[in-house]
This record gives sequence, structure tokens and C-alpha cells, in this order.
Amino acid sequence: MDVQSLTVGPVAENCYLLREGDSDRALIVDPGDEAERILEPVQALGLTVEAILITHCHFDHIGAVAPVARATGAKVYCPEIEVPVLADIMSWVPGRMFGPFESYEADETVAGGETLELGGFELDVIFTPGHSPGHVTYSVRGEDAIFSGDVLFQGSVGRVDLPGGDWDTLLGSIRTLVDEHSPETTVYPGHMGLTTLGAERASNPFLAELAQ
Repeated sequence: MDVQSLTVGPVAENCYLLREGDSDRALIVDPGDEAERILEPVQALGLTVEAILITHCHFDHIGAVAPVARATGAKVYCPEIEVPVLADIMSWVPGRMFGPFESYEADETVAGGETLELGGFELDVIFTPGHSPGHVTYSVRGEDAIFSGDVLFQGSVGRVDLPGGDWDTLLGSIRTLVDEHSPETTVYPGHMGLTTLGAERASNPFLAELAQ
């Protein structure tokens, strides 16, 4: 699996472009801002983007969905519970310092439990709420890799003080990821650097409760 990470927008969100080896078929995860930057490698490599996968609908993860979808013709997969947010982004943006962002009507919805066959990959959709009500994580079969959005970070976890956030729910979601994946699984998070589930289980201070 070839993964390019692009850190975009004013809150340094990680957008990912992934493909199987040197395939000309690709997927984009969480295009949060700076559509032109996200599209540069797509155009330079002559890639066909088969799908845009959204982990959750906070503005920093979906701000470039509409222009990227329009430019690529890719279908947008959105967490079912959060479809209304994608369809009316600016109503959910805090203050006036961010945006404006263009809303988008989701092409497909996911709720957790699905297996998607896209871009040469099989991806299991895992329901991982707690940071947001409909948050999902995409697990790539055969690759020991998850795209975790804002559930788990290097040395930290997603905040729970936004609407729909809940600490116990988030911890349960993290427990699910840890229990169902190997410690070697690479975590591609929505912010900050890459890590592994094993490293976070061993040293992340927020995961101490998992041992209880």
C-alpha cells in the first residue's frame, strides 16, 4: 500500500491519498482543506480516484470534499449519522475564522459493519464514536493499517468536549480497535504523526483505563 499524507488547513489535518502499489486507482481519506494541494499528486500521477472516504464531519476533515469530488468524479462515503453536517457545513463551523466551505450531499453512507471494495482494497468500516456521534474508522484488510480520524493520536486521543463527544464512548471505541487489530497495526490519524496500536497501548497516558 502506497500512502501519501498531506497536512492541510489551519488546524493541520491529515488527508491521505492511498493506492495499491503503483496502481492508477486511488482513494482519498478526509480531504479537509486546500483542494488544489490534494489534487496535485492525483493529477501528477494520472490517478483515478474511486472514492472519498470520510471518518467524521468536523469541518477540518470535510472542507475540501465538494471541490475534490467535483474534480475527480469520485463518490463520497459519509458516516450515516453525520450526513446532515456534510450537507450544511457552515452551520457547524465555530465562529467566522474558518471557511467558507462548500456543502455536499453524500453519495454513499456508512454506519459500521460494512466491507468496501474500492481501489483494489478491501476496507472494513468500524463504528468508532466518542469524538463525534457517527465517527468511523477504515481498516485495510491485509495491510495492518487503520485510518482512525480523530479517535486516536500519537500520545493522545480525540477531544470529547464538542457536541456529541463522550469519554466513555471514545474509550470503548479505542478498546475495539486495540482488541480487533494486531499491535503492529499502523495508525494513520487525523492529526499529528503516524503511530502503531502497540505503541499507543504501551505509552499513551490516555489509554491507562484500557488495562482496568
